Amino acid sequence: MVSKTDDIPASVPNCNSVDPAEGDTPDSNETTKTVLKDPCGCAHSADTAMMNGNGGHDHSEEADSKQEGSGADADPGEEANEQEVIVIQDTGFTVKIQAPGTEPFDLQVSPQEMVQEIHQVLMDREDTCHRTCFSLQLDGNVLDNFAELKSIEGLQEGSVLKVVEEPYTVREARIHVRHIRDLLKSMDPSDAYNGVDCNSLSFLSVFTDGDLGDSGKRKKKGSELEQIDCTPPEHILPGSKERPLVPLQPQNKDWKPLQCLKVLTMSGWNPPPGNRKMHGDLMYLYIVTVEERHVSLTASTRGFYLNQSTTYSFNPKPANPSFLSHSLVELLSQISPAFKKNFTALQKKRVQRHPFERIATPFQVYSWTAPQIDHAMDCVRAEDAYTSRLGYEEHIPGQTRDWNEELQTTRELPRKNLPERLLRERAIFKVHSDFAAAATRGAMAVIDGNVMAINPGEETRMQMFIWNNIFFSLGFDVRDHYRELGGDAAAHAAPTNDLNGVRAYGAVDVEGLYTLGTVVVDYRGYRVTAQSIIPGILEREQEQSVIYGSIDFGKTVVSHPKYLELLEKTSRPLKVQRHAVLNEKEAPVELCSSVECKGIIGNDGRHYILDLLRTFPPDLNFLPVDGEELPPECQRLGFPRQHRHRLACLRQELIEAFVEHRYLLFMKMAALQLMQQKANKDNKVAAVTDGTNAEPEGTSAAPQNATPASDSATPNSAATPSESTATPAETNQTPPESQPAEADTANSAPATAAVATEATKEQAKAPAVTTNGTPEPAAHDEQARECESPLEGKEAEENIPGLAQAKELAESLAAEDGSSIDPKSREVVLNACKAVGSISDTSFDIRFNPDIFSPGVRFLDSSADAIQKQKQLLKDAAAFLVSCQIPSLVKDCLDHSALPMDGATLTEALHQRGINIRYLGTVLDFVDKTPAKTQLEYFYRIGVTELITRCAKHIFKTYLQGVELSALSAAVSHFLNCFLSSFPDAVAHLPADELVSRRKNRKRRNRVPGGGDNTTWSSLTPAELWKNIVSEAQTYYHFTLQGESVDQAVEKYGLHKITLLREISVKAGIQILIKEYNFDSRHKPAFTEEDILNIFPVVKHVNPKASDAFHFFQSGQAKVQQGFLKEGCELINEALNLFNNVYGAMHMEICACLRLLARLNYIMGDHPEALNNQQKAVLMSERVLGIEHPNTIQEYMHLALYCFANGQLSTALKLLYRARYLMLMVCGEDHPEMALLDSNIGLVLHGVMEYDLSLRFLENALAINSKYHGPRSLKVALSHHLVARVYESKAEFRSALQHEKEGYTIYKNQVGEAHEKTKESSEYLKYLTQQAVALQRTMNEIYKNGSNASIMPLKFTAPSMASVLEQLNIINGIIFIPLSQKDLENLKAEVQRRQMLQEASKSEETSEDVPTELDDKLPVDD
Repeated sequence: MVSKTDDIPASVPNCNSVDPAEGDTPDSNETTKTVLKDPCGCAHSADTAMMNGNGGHDHSEEADSKQEGSGADADPGEEANEQEVIVIQDTGFTVKIQAPGTEPFDLQVSPQEMVQEIHQVLMDREDTCHRTCFSLQLDGNVLDNFAELKSIEGLQEGSVLKVVEEPYTVREARIHVRHIRDLLKSMDPSDAYNGVDCNSLSFLSVFTDGDLGDSGKRKKKGSELEQIDCTPPEHILPGSKERPLVPLQPQNKDWKPLQCLKVLTMSGWNPPPGNRKMHGDLMYLYIVTVEERHVSLTASTRGFYLNQSTTYSFNPKPANPSFLSHSLVELLSQISPAFKKNFTALQKKRVQRHPFERIATPFQVYSWTAPQIDHAMDCVRAEDAYTSRLGYEEHIPGQTRDWNEELQTTRELPRKNLPERLLRERAIFKVHSDFAAAATRGAMAVIDGNVMAINPGEETRMQMFIWNNIFFSLGFDVRDHYRELGGDAAAHAAPTNDLNGVRAYGAVDVEGLYTLGTVVVDYRGYRVTAQSIIPGILEREQEQSVIYGSIDFGKTVVSHPKYLELLEKTSRPLKVQRHAVLNEKEAPVELCSSVECKGIIGNDGRHYILDLLRTFPPDLNFLPVDGEELPPECQRLGFPRQHRHRLACLRQELIEAFVEHRYLLFMKMAALQLMQQKANKDNKVAAVTDGTNAEPEGTSAAPQNATPASDSATPNSAATPSESTATPAETNQTPPESQPAEADTANSAPATAAVATEATKEQAKAPAVTTNGTPEPAAHDEQARECESPLEGKEAEENIPGLAQAKELAESLAAEDGSSIDPKSREVVLNACKAVGSISDTSFDIRFNPDIFSPGVRFLDSSADAIQKQKQLLKDAAAFLVSCQIPSLVKDCLDHSALPMDGATLTEALHQRGINIRYLGTVLDFVDKTPAKTQLEYFYRIGVTELITRCAKHIFKTYLQGVELSALSAAVSHFLNCFLSSFPDAVAHLPADELVSRRKNRKRRNRVPGGGDNTTWSSLTPAELWKNIVSEAQTYYHFTLQGESVDQAVEKYGLHKITLLREISVKAGIQILIKEYNFDSRHKPAFTEEDILNIFPVVKHVNPKASDAFHFFQSGQAKVQQGFLKEGCELINEALNLFNNVYGAMHMEICACLRLLARLNYIMGDHPEALNNQQKAVLMSERVLGIEHPNTIQEYMHLALYCFANGQLSTALKLLYRARYLMLMVCGEDHPEMALLDSNIGLVLHGVMEYDLSLRFLENALAINSKYHGPRSLKVALSHHLVARVYESKAEFRSALQHEKEGYTIYKNQVGEAHEKTKESSEYLKYLTQQAVALQRTMNEIYKNGSNASIMPLKFTAPSMASVLEQLNIINGIIFIPLSQKDLENLKAEVQRRQMLQEASKSEETSEDVPTELDDKLPVDD
């Protein structure tokens, strides 16, 4: 997936519960019904609030009950929310629609909808889809398209709306033709392959044979299993070495398009001459029907009719008969029987598709593979290509859009209450996605040479462009602007830094402060920055317009009070310190941002800031500064290192993590000092305190014992630990399977050490003891190493006794103005502030000065002290990254709370922890030195793949800049051959007309950016390319790649060429032909120029968020984690409604929401609903993230589980096989997730009695689990048990016993004899032994008595579906946790009710719905 939308929460599989990824995706049942009932509601316009429509909760009572009940505590942060939500939940009502030529039908609408949305619905319905030019009338009055339904007088339940045909205009006729074309192409995937109009691919329906809801129920549940063909294709079996590419896009039978017309195009006779205009002619069309009939049509104000023109003679008079019809479809149906038949069939098929297969996505997703598609004539595409209009631009008055005005006015919309905020966020999101599409299209036009430069006289690199009110500049260092900072390398990095700045300021969202719309596009080796244009900036010189900041990196600086006031509001959330710098006149100038940040007041009077490339402080690990020493932990790793440019910044995530880490440290220090003071003051027992100081490693309870008498407010010590764990949200982060052993150490060791640390640190000068117990000289370094304790930062903090009381004290200190506090306490805070580097002495406040270490910026002498502190803070942050964040990433991978699967998810895992990609080499070296290296093998492999493909991408970028357009496919295929093919002498095929084009080009002095005419690219050899990759890895990532060639590297690191191909194609925007490539042939190259189908842009843009929806989502998650499933479910449904309101129907966050909702439905026993929601999640993931994105693989696995629970076994298997294929493609077989997938497949196969196949998968899962979880892990014990069960079914009791014994031993050692798991295992062992003995007896009997032996019938039973499902639940982490008493009562009642029902119906499958463990436990999402 090439469009890099930036912060994709949903993609990291299995992230901590705090992340939206495992999140809940609310989609209320009503919404669901709507979508299936009139799948059109959300068809073409992303901005219809279709979902909010009927989804707006039909049950108003549900809304009310929520307000009384759980409403109060749903989300403390948003007191007003609950009341506001009711506003959105106006109940829907039904109206009758009467259209000409069809029966009247009912339509559910909501008062919030606009009349326009009913138009959309009608244009998508099967029976009315051919109408576009009509009005809706109520009692003879035409309704205004943009009116909300609730504002229309007389419109109520049961009203009849008449569809009245209106006369056409040229615009309406064009829209009509365009719409008919869309209907004709609605089943054709070519738009998705070509990456246009936000179409993208989805293959789920190929595996589920259409919609899951109905078709899955073909066979009776519980009856004998019909024979299912379960054999997977060869390449999916464990251990297979093949990695075919073709199955990535299975054949979808619906895509063989039914041909309705041969040609539909604009006629060459357009536009109509004046005399015909006066007869009402609007335009002429030319059509060839399937029957080979050539006809000319006139579009007139009254409709469409046949005229008498031919290709070469113009005769606009109506033919006889003229078949005048208001709609093109009606006309064509009369003149072509084939059209009538096929169009009807096509619309039937179109309406049967799941709406999510056809709604446009908010941002374009590109596919890196495509089949050879026949190029068909298409009037609409042709017209789009020759006009500078963007897609549907003609719907907007005034043709080109004033992007800046739109982006800024949407920001200015009111946001006082929920409905206003929803409207605002929806508008912002829509404009952003439109702007990103327009900017992408413009950037491609610029590089392809279709846009005239605004400074055509200058050389190509320096040119700038304006197209469609967007300003484009190329990522080169023009006029030596970045000479001091790294030239072109800096100019290439600056736009992404700037984009991060825009994103950060946009998220803070301060009223009155404006940023530019910014999109960064990489295309054909060029980086293009697209920005909206500040009104009036083009008329004046930059020097005059900048009233804040500096245009020459700090030589001259100006400031402005209004800007200081606005930026002051952002300084706390962005951690930017206000500071003064000297200008050229040696006078101090106040700033509240970096000097590069410029403030310009536009002609519209708005305050804009731009050039935000240094919003975040510099990364000292990659910025060597003379005379500055980095902390020892950085030096040990070889930092500081020289980087290509001097713009390396820390990420915002790192700043946040660092400040949070310092805050905890601050709290602990203040807490411990306060408690000591209390102990001294109240008990006057010096002994106790001496005791604590004297033996720092003593009992951690000592300081606590000193407190009980002190203060009635302090809860007694017994309560503390539980309290401190209950408060923070972080407690959720402990992985579900943390072994008891680990938990114990957590409570004792680090806690003791930490307490000791703080106790001894009352005077910051005293030598401190770190958590490791090693004495450390200076306070500063000590905090950086803080995290090395066995448990990372947060969990360790929570176990410190007494922290809870201290938090209150410290917070009360921070809250008051400081006057009422006794000097002793104030001194405590002062000490703590000093120690953590806070900028204030009375409260915790860490901010960074982004100008430190900027060349050319000078500070006042008087502020030398503050500057020194700031420098120290930056060094600490750099040390925190390498000594805390990198180890914590590796630890998360070891305990499987982070599981990257490919380059994108790896990048994201790094970014979430604030680690930049330039640290990739450092991370890999760290992994290489970790003792548990084998358990990180998959991580290392993904990292090396990512590193190699990134180096190749860097080289490819400059390689492409020298290629002229006519040689592009030859050049790309040559590069891929050099990179991936084993063919030793790849020779480039130069285009045949080489010499001719040379001569022509000489004359043109001014060529487009992509018009290089040299052929140096053709001289690249595989050996040279590999050498360049190795040296790039060394210089950029400081990583040493082993191997003399790519083949040797593949061998050494266990890589897969198909994975390398996918990664490089996705990163560089290459689209290749889908076929089997033979990389390993030494006789011919793998790629020819025919295999390169396209080059796509790689786009980075801002991703606006739906904040309210997200709050609901998070509080829903929190409720679920506390075990309140029903309330959680309601909140998540609510969040889903709000997400739909803001984003339209398709978005990653909605996908996360749907997944969680499906999981809740499943846990609460509503399997069909779970299936329904999960199907949507899969479709959405395929469409929005890509068909082989790791998240999509996860969604497929969840869907398979729910299919199985619904008795759709063959579908479940197909889905699991698909997931396994995709996983092999993306990361290969050796990955912890593969164990889960194989356990799933093995269990389902066991359920359908395919024992031998089942064993292959389960034994593979066992091997992978042992490797990645360690041979003593509970997961491995479970794997042994699953394998034993299959052996039992095969009556191979010896093998079964062997495996179950292994499992039993693990349980006994890990959880003890008394644990139910151990008991279960020992029971099963006894049973197996009996079976084995019985079998042996029978065999002996046979040997003894020959054929007439009386044989006891042995019980060989196929496993019941219920038992298989139970095991599936266990391995998929649907685990059971204890609940509160009240829940238990309810639950027991529920279980009894179900049991009675079941007994009544004497159903055979008792435990299908109710997991057996339900009596005292309840499943939750891990």
